[in-house]
This record gives sequence, structure tokens and C-alpha cells, in this order.
Amino acid sequence: MPIPTVLSVAGSDSSGGAGIQADIKTCQELGVYAATAITAITAQNTTGVQSWQGLGASLVRDQIEAVLSDIGVHVIKTGMLVHADIVTTVAELAKTYRVANIVVDPVMASTSGTALLSAEGQQVLVQKLLPLATVFTPNLPETAMLLNKPECKTIAEMKAAAVQLHKMGPKLVILKGGHLRQGEAIDLCYDGQAFFELKAKRLDRKHTHGTGCTFASAIAAELAKGAKPIEAAKKAKAYVTAAISEGIPLGAGIGPTDHAAYRRLGQEGGCN
Repeated sequence: MPIPTVLSVAGSDSSGGAGIQADIKTCQELGVYAATAITAITAQNTTGVQSWQGLGASLVRDQIEAVLSDIGVHVIKTGMLVHADIVTTVAELAKTYRVANIVVDPVMASTSGTALLSAEGQQVLVQKLLPLATVFTPNLPETAMLLNKPECKTIAEMKAAAVQLHKMGPKLVILKGGHLRQGEAIDLCYDGQAFFELKAKRLDRKHTHGTGCTFASAIAAELAKGAKPIEAAKKAKAYVTAAISEGIPLGAGIGPTDHAAYRRLGQEGGCN
């Protein structure tokens, strides 16, 4: 594979700000080819998810195998996986085709509270997919759901949670701290030995739809280009910070980020 390639296994966002659409835009902006396997069709806009329908695991399997058997990929990035059978399918095919890196973004519920991954799917995610993950990128609400604990309120609580999540198998846990709403925007990384904080100025912006998808896709893109996980995370933090800073004012609710901002602004920093 002469061209760095990422396969996004995720849902389609009709408003274009998150899901498969955000993944493609992010990879394109970072110089990586994006292939896709769609798991669900969502009807959503800046005000929330109106309705959605998941695809059957057999069709998702066919999409993934069509890509892996012909093109091959450096990284699989997962988003909305809907139910246990799709989670199992991703894990099985990642092993069968010996995909080097997997980035797992556990899309479990929409911002408005719509459930996007079944309870059984969450269990299988922990049992079968996380042990294969190179990088795992939960936010604080998702972490609370996975650990069945109250949402973290401090960095100390985030550290304790990151240790627990790491025991589930991923090589690097990145616990996103955007929901803390205090001080800098800090994402906490833990590799089983040490903690590392990704820091950026907290931006007071309304248009932040798709930030989680964008961050995970940027990590996947950098891994596909050969970066080590922590270096990929640093670049992704800078990329998503630029995207948030230039959020696009569309719709009556929470609009999308600007996926072209990083390139346009010429930013190589944005976090420390």
C-alpha cells in the first residue's frame, strides 16, 4: 500500500459534520486516503438526531471485506457500531486481515441523548474490540457508561478511570476532557506506564458538531502515515483545535467544525 489508507467503519451523518463524512474530510485534509464501511444511516442536523436505522452485520461485513481484500488499509477507525454483531464482525475481520492499527471511538449516544450502541454491543466492544485497539478515545460520558460510575469531575478522577480503561486492552487510552468545562481543554493519555496531557486553550465556540469523530480520524490518519500513537494524538489535538476555532455557522443548533482550518491557518501547533 504505497498510499496511507484508513478504513472508517461508522454511521452516515446527513448534515455532514460527523460520522463517515467527518472521517473522509479529516483524512483528505491530512493527506490520507479514506475508505468506508457504513453501519447506519442517520437523519440528523445541527439540532440533533431525528431518526436512524442500522444496517445488518452481513452487509457491513461485505463492505469491510471488499476493502480489505482488494485495497488493504493501514488503520481501521471505528465510530457508530450499532449492535453486538457489527462489533464482532469488525474484530474478526481486523484479525483475519491482520490490520496493524485500530482506533476505537466508542460512539454510544448522541449529544442529545439518542442511544447509538446497544447494551450488548457495549459489552462486546469491551470483550472483543478493545483488546485489539491501538488507541481508544472515549469522552467522559462514555467513560462513565463503560465503567458504570459517575462522570469524572477532576484530572485525578480521569487518571483513575484511564487506568481502568487501559486494563480492558487498548495500548493507548485517550480520555477526552472536553466535558470538564474548566481551565484548559485537557485530554489525558495513558499507555499503561505513564500519563501524558494534551493541552489546548479552551475555545468558547458553539459549532463543535463532530469533534470526537474528527479527533479519532486525525489520529488514524497520522498512524497510517507512520506516526507513533502519542505523536499521532498530538497532531490530532492540534488539528481538531484548529477545526473548532473556525467552526462553521450553519443551522439553528450546533454547527460543524471546519475541517480545512488546520491547513488554511498553517497551524503546526495548537496543543502542548
